[in-house]
Amino acid sequence: MKLKYTAAWVGFTAAAMVAVSACSSDGAKTAVSAASNATKIMAVLSRATDRTDQLGSAEVRMSTDTGTGTPVTLNGTYSWGDGLAMDVLMDTKAANMQALQRRATIRTLFVKGAYYFNVDPQPSGPFKGKQWMKVDASVLFGSKGAQDFSGGSAGNPAATMEALKYASHVKDLGKETVDGQSTTHYRAVVRQAELGKYKDAFSSDGMKALTGGADSVTMDVWIGAKDLPVRLKDDLGKATVTMDFKKFGATAPVKAPPAAQTADLTERIKRARSQQG
Repeated sequence: MKLKYTAAWVGFTAAAMVAVSACSSDGAKTAVSAASNATKIMAVLSRATDRTDQLGSAEVRMSTDTGTGTPVTLNGTYSWGDGLAMDVLMDTKAANMQALQRRATIRTLFVKGAYYFNVDPQPSGPFKGKQWMKVDASVLFGSKGAQDFSGGSAGNPAATMEALKYASHVKDLGKETVDGQSTTHYRAVVRQAELGKYKDAFSSDGMKALTGGADSVTMDVWIGAKDLPVRLKDDLGKATVTMDFKKFGATAPVKAPPAAQTADLTERIKRARSQQG
């Protein structure tokens, strides 16, 4: 079994899961106008964050572009109302998982703090017959970060949008049509030093996984009708993660696969990483 492929996809998925004035001689008027505009923008984003948090789940399409020329796309459901969970399909070849799975798409779950990859039944070795590969989130985020991530206080769309409040500058870029919907486009640049509780919650490796090692994250959000996001986009330096929301609410619960069908690779990947230095 090619362990390195599973480790590579965990990195792709995490990059997925995550997420977000001037003065002159007329300085007083300009500053008041800028402050008023910023207040209006933050009020819109605050309402959208609250609405997203309340609904708790959505059908999504997510794309992670790491600059390789072939973005990794995920289609399925994402939920954050009772801990972070997802049930998605992705392109097997783009995710570099073809050594484990021959089908064109591979099903991936995240539930109760662990990733599960639906692969071909293993033909031999210690995992013979197993068709699910499990990797604990602590492999990427460390124990503390994994708890925060899987608990839903980080890594979900509402938390990604909430991170906007740590930004130094948030801009209203005007009206745009996205996925056939009329939206308003907002952009913010959030530096690592401004990530507040997220920086405290995640280990240095976890922050690196979330931000791609970049010093700052450019976050774009398109807000549509009913104060809900239509699209979220994070520019993480070497990677760009885009999430489109097809429909909010009423998704099926995500359940872990049967233990008898599952092989846990967590410790093997940790050992492999430690041996690589």
